Amino acid sequence: MSVFESFGLRKVINASGKMTALGASAVSDEVAEALKQASQDYVDIDEMMEFAGKVIAEYTGSEDGCPTCGAAAGIAISVASVITGKNLTLIERIPDSEGLRNEIIIQKGQQIHFGASIGQMIRIGGGSAVEVGSANKVEADHIRQAITEKTAALLYVKSHHAVQKGMQPIETMMEIAKANNIPFIIDAAAEEDFKKYIKMGADIVIYSGGKALEGPTSGLICGKKDLMEACRMQYKGIGRPMKIGKEGVAGLIAALRQYPYKEDNPDDQIARMTKLCESLKTVNGLTCSIKQDEAGRAIYRAQIEVDTDKAGLTAEQLLHRLEIGNPAIYLRHHYVNIGILAVDPRPLLKGQEEVIANTIKSILNEEQPK
Repeated sequence: MSVFESFGLRKVINASGKMTALGASAVSDEVAEALKQASQDYVDIDEMMEFAGKVIAEYTGSEDGCPTCGAAAGIAISVASVITGKNLTLIERIPDSEGLRNEIIIQKGQQIHFGASIGQMIRIGGGSAVEVGSANKVEADHIRQAITEKTAALLYVKSHHAVQKGMQPIETMMEIAKANNIPFIIDAAAEEDFKKYIKMGADIVIYSGGKALEGPTSGLICGKKDLMEACRMQYKGIGRPMKIGKEGVAGLIAALRQYPYKEDNPDDQIARMTKLCESLKTVNGLTCSIKQDEAGRAIYRAQIEVDTDKAGLTAEQLLHRLEIGNPAIYLRHHYVNIGILAVDPRPLLKGQEEVIANTIKSILNEEQPK
């Protein structure tokens, strides 16, 4: 029995992905041990934060780093850092940034909701979001012409939630930022390559510690040394209510040290999802196929299309039936409105794809005429 079941909570099968709402990742024994040991001892937090910054720098190729309680906090802290620098008086003013250089330029199709809104995270950090272009079309001139003497940074959101079509690429935004001597921030929360954007020349990059890294609930910011020092100083201001504890930092460090040895296995993902699709291919009203991640990551999911007339219920109804069961089965549902569900193999424990297939078949057998 899991600790959650011992609390009286339902068992969860997570086929949705490394989602915050389901606890993001299940950590390795080594990371769990780091969390345990840190929770039972003491440390000078300032020293630990500075040391963590060096570890982040080592594994991201950046000049320095700052641990956070999550990527959302990383956005707020990063925004605050480009507005205040290391000026303590200004740090203590945020989110009040009246009269300061506080505008953050973002492409309209990247002003998304990820469980909260990007715009709100910017405001918490004292920023004023300046949306450019339209939701499905942004020209480079839209970005250039939005720059004023109040522009504090350009922000690019790399996410499957964001509009993928019609946006200006990272390279274009970075070029514009550098030409105008403005910091360039990338929110790369769920990205798997922790060195890519620093190599490209970004000033600040934000990652989740609990997603691709498979660490505890945490986040990390990496980038230019002066900006990272400014990020860490935000813990004297808006960072205080979102501080990360010694356990989280220790687990984050342990996860970073493990990450270079972690092997992606797309072939295994494809094999497991193919098996799932084979199991569902005889089910009336379902069509199952293998699809790569929308943002181009090496993630291969089973995509299940639900034909309501043949299946006897909608994709949304099927999703609901799966989620209210015990175990509760959570599928990826970004396109449920058009009848599509998906199974992400990464968080699944061995054999859980069979449980998912059998449960779906059982639900549909109840709905379809005998």
